[in-house]
Amino acid sequence: MRKLLTVLALSGTAMFMTACNTVDGAVEDVESVGDCADGVEGNC
Repeated sequence: MRKLLTVLALSGTAMFMTACNTVDGAVEDVESVGDCADGVEGNC
């Protein structure tokens, strides 16, 4: 039982960490689109 709980805890942590990386990447993508949309030369 203890091994099962350890595996579940590690799996949950791994999924949480990958979700955070995905959200960070999405934020960077949205910011880059905003930079291109502002019309300033050289932002794209």
